[in-house]
Amino acid sequence: MTMIKVLIVEDDPMVSEMNKFYLQQVEGFRAEGWASSADEALNLLAKNVYDLILLDIYMKESNGLELLSEIRQSGLRVDVIVISAASDKESIQESLQNGAVDYLIKPFEFSRFRAALNGYKEQIRLFRSRNQLNQSELDKLSRFKHERKVSQELPKGFTRQTLQNVWRAVESCACELFSAEDISVLSGISRVSVGKYLVELMELGVLEMDRVYGSVGRPVQKYRIAPNGRSLITQYI
Repeated sequence: MTMIKVLIVEDDPMVSEMNKFYLQQVEGFRAEGWASSADEALNLLAKNVYDLILLDIYMKESNGLELLSEIRQSGLRVDVIVISAASDKESIQESLQNGAVDYLIKPFEFSRFRAALNGYKEQIRLFRSRNQLNQSELDKLSRFKHERKVSQELPKGFTRQTLQNVWRAVESCACELFSAEDISVLSGISRVSVGKYLVELMELGVLEMDRVYGSVGRPVQKYRIAPNGRSLITQYI
């Protein structure tokens, strides 16, 4: 599928870079531009074609909701995912009424960001491959959007089979706290690979991490299953 071209509209350079980094972790997307204000965004939109905008609401020189409204009034054919600290009902409702395909409240977890992009990618895939949709295809798209099935795609370099093997080792570990080395021994998977999976599971909220100091004072990263970890893992395996 052709790469989905993204414009990031965010006045904080650090947040913009974080969004760009996250975007690079999801296959099929490419950041093609950055704007720190509504005027900059409109100038870029006049000169370039984008598929998707990642839009902040609170910006120093402009308001993202006003930009979204202007985009719709101008008839520009571009989709928008709002990423904002604004959690009030009015901002969310206005965004959705103006056609935002999703709304992420800062701070958000990468898994939620990935789910939003994957849902959008599925929508684009269908629209680009069909002139008409049947009801079952539309229902599938609706379910994907509302259920947020993040289990459909793991990060690059991760496989479901290895994740399942790592999780079985975690479940069979006799200790409440365990290290990457412990899981490596139980699973037969290299410690480096296990470490990557444990960090990802922590990012997803399945695991929690503690730093335990040994006799020589060097901290060792230990993990435990989070209170709702066993429920969350079912979405990924």
